[in-house]
This record gives sequence, structure tokens and C-alpha cells, in this order.
Amino acid sequence: MKTPIAGQPISIRALAPSDCLSELTALLHKAYASLGAQGWNFTGVDQSVEVTAKRVMAGHCLVALHGETMVGTVMVRGPYRPGVDAWYLDTPWYTRADTAILSQFAVDPQCQGQGLGARLMQAAEAWAGAQGMAHVALDTARPAEHLQRRYAGSGYVPMCEIQWEGKNYASVLMVKTLAPQLASRS
Repeated sequence: MKTPIAGQPISIRALAPSDCLSELTALLHKAYASLGAQGWNFTGVDQSVEVTAKRVMAGHCLVALHGETMVGTVMVRGPYRPGVDAWYLDTPWYTRADTAILSQFAVDPQCQGQGLGARLMQAAEAWAGAQGMAHVALDTARPAEHLQRRYAGSGYVPMCEIQWEGKNYASVLMVKTLAPQLASRS
């Protein structure tokens, strides 16, 4: 049974230094468990707290809180920097100066299907627009058609396929062009 969140106070804010990275990592494991059960080795399935720490330090991590409990998260950052970023992948969309990268998107399974993911996505896109970004790019497993449909429903368009080292699936890179008023804020 899903935990109802409608009418309940769900706040979305930037990850604070006092937030528990073990709790964030546990949320990722829970949210990505169904993908892992399908045989896809998404990083979020079993990443360590140390990997979570490295990922959140590379960008702007947003968390959704139901009371004091983390129930969602998304990472958004500027373009990858060749030779600097651990997760660098040489694809033009991920190195464009006007493109933010969205990753580590997760909603607690008990809270899915209630609009929280859309709110997190909108908050990430608003952050990217405030940084002057014109686009937001993300990737997901090619076999995860339900995720591709979800992102397409939010305005993301498939651009190309990419292969991350160590992943047992090809990924579809998808891009959304931000509304001009979002992309022009600074």
C-alpha cells in the first residue's frame, strides 16, 4: 500500500550538510530496487555512502521530505568536465556549457505515482534555468521503457544511445529544452 502524500506537507529543498548520507543512500537503494530486480545494474541499486557523497558534492542535490523522512531526491549539475569528473562520458550533450545534467532521481516506492517525482523534476529544472542553462539532459536504460515514457511526458526527447562503462545495458540520452524564461534567469 502506498503512503498517501496528498494533503501532507512535502517539502523540497537542497541537501543540507546536516542531512544523513546513509539515509539518502538507503532511499536510492529502495527506489532503484525494482530496476535491480530486472537485472539492470543502475548505480543507485547498490552504491555505497562514499559514492553518494562524491555524487552530491559534484552538483546540486535536492531532497523531498515528508516530515523528517527523505522520500525523494534528484541531482542536477552543470556539464561534465573532461579529466575532472569521475563519471565523465564523452557525449556532446553532457559537455555543453548550456546544458545541466540530471541524475540520481529517486522517489520512495511508497510515495510513487502521486506527483512527487514531477515536483522534484520541476525543482531541478528551475535550478538549471536559474543557472542560465538552456537544456537539461539525462539518461536511462534503453530497456526501461516506462522511464523513457515518464521523461518523454515531461518534455524530454531521445537524442542518442550511450554506453556507460560497466553497465549491462545501453542508455538512451534524453534532452529537454527549458522555457526561455527559465534559461535566461541568472
